[in-house]
Amino acid sequence: MSRRAVNPARRFGDGASVPFGGSLHSKSRSSPLLSIGLVLVGAFLLIAYTYGGSGTFGVDRESIKADAGLPCTVEVQKAIPILKKVYADSMRKVLHVGPDTCSVVSKLLKEEDTEAWGVEPYDVEDVDATCKSLIRKGVVRVADIKSTLPYRAKSFSLVIVSDALDYLSPKYLNKTLPDLARLSMDGLVIFAGYPGQQRAKAAELPKFGRPAKLRSSSWWIRYFVQTGLEENEAAAKKFEMAISKKGYKPSCQVFHLGSYH
Repeated sequence: MSRRAVNPARRFGDGASVPFGGSLHSKSRSSPLLSIGLVLVGAFLLIAYTYGGSGTFGVDRESIKADAGLPCTVEVQKAIPILKKVYADSMRKVLHVGPDTCSVVSKLLKEEDTEAWGVEPYDVEDVDATCKSLIRKGVVRVADIKSTLPYRAKSFSLVIVSDALDYLSPKYLNKTLPDLARLSMDGLVIFAGYPGQQRAKAAELPKFGRPAKLRSSSWWIRYFVQTGLEENEAAAKKFEMAISKKGYKPSCQVFHLGSYH
């Protein structure tokens, strides 16, 4: 199929900017400084593109994910060094459950002496090659967390959950949370949103199934007690001391729970 030719006169007559090449080789009386300036601008944009990644020009990818309704998944990635100190050997076999789990698993796998797996609760679309590879290898599974997950009891030393439980009604929480606890030997770490925190936009609701129900810490604590899950007080204290020392304040609620025995 032949391409439709572009009319040069129309292209520049509509006020469009002249390409760099045309500016540099123009026979107009433009100052040499203008040409040098254009070269410098072009070089700057090229560097920004290279380091910003995929045309984002330096925009923080974590900020993009937070704006997309995944603030707690971003917090998990920030908290990994602290969790390593708090849980030590319990970070040797980790399962992350939540949207964009590929990014969390990829970061965990870079940690020394850490094996990681992930469960993506929602359909994956437009994922990168790394994520596709993790799914193909079975490191990341796409699975409905409202159903029993395909792992044996105590398959992992630690289970980390983010941006997933907030979208479940109590009916499904009653099934999902005990199942996640079943998979862990040493406990669960749950990252949940604060009430009033911005979550998924209306256009993304079909993916999540329902609007997020952001609950208070007192609601979660009562629920954990009803479910038979106890707070891991030692881990919670270590985590609070560590984030206080670093001056880091998570933008999500973080709960440290023991596993079922």
